[in-house]
Amino acid sequence: MTSRKPALLLLLPGLAFLLIGFAVPSLAMLFAPPGVTAGEIVGRLGQMLTDPFDLRIIGRTVGLGLVVTVICVTLGFPVAYLLARSTSRWSGVLLALAIFPLLLSNVVRTFGWLVVLGKNGAIGQLLTTLGLVDEAPQLLYTELAIVLGLTQLFLPLAIISCYSAVAQVDPGLDDAARGLGASRTRTFWSIVVPLSLPGVVVAATLVFAGSVTAYTTPYLLGGSGQRMLATQLFSYSSVTIDWAGASATALIMTVLVFVVSGLSSLVARKGATS
Repeated sequence: MTSRKPALLLLLPGLAFLLIGFAVPSLAMLFAPPGVTAGEIVGRLGQMLTDPFDLRIIGRTVGLGLVVTVICVTLGFPVAYLLARSTSRWSGVLLALAIFPLLLSNVVRTFGWLVVLGKNGAIGQLLTTLGLVDEAPQLLYTELAIVLGLTQLFLPLAIISCYSAVAQVDPGLDDAARGLGASRTRTFWSIVVPLSLPGVVVAATLVFAGSVTAYTTPYLLGGSGQRMLATQLFSYSSVTIDWAGASATALIMTVLVFVVSGLSSLVARKGATS
């Protein structure tokens, strides 16, 4: 017990900072915003859960979050596997390149998609040059644009999360399985994937939580016609000054993240015991 006291003392400043700087403002936003009672928040929450417009926003947010999560995990895990099993001296450089976008601002990466997806952007000009379309399609301010932007945003996060999980799987297990007659494909699905499942679950949780709460990318690429919960929250808190609506939206986002986190933990535990 005495050996734990120094560690606990070292944790106190960080915990105090999180409590004051994160927990207190978050709880105030959720349950005690300026000039709003708890009853008004509950009433606004009930209104949002029955209003077709708000339900479409919730459904769009959850749906796009799930699509982005599936794409990021599907693309990120093979890349992480190849990087973790690579014996090349350039593997470290390749890993750095894979996660380099995390060092760039979200705004910078999103503005790149404005250039690519715009009506006079690279994709539109390519389609018209090849004669596939007579007029460049409007790809901006669509759900496709949001999915592309969020996928680029969170794919490096999925890669680094899956990489840390695959790297902990002993490569000797691969050799042992192949020595017993298993093919590379059978080894991958029967050995690597089950043992890496906790890292995959963490990657999926982080990507989904980030996609559901992202604001800049949906705002720039989706516009006002493809609203998500984060852009709706900004509108309530900064445009219409509807604090009850902002708190209700924040509550929905928080519940979504906690539900997915709980389900992910359940999947990870079942995978570990199976």
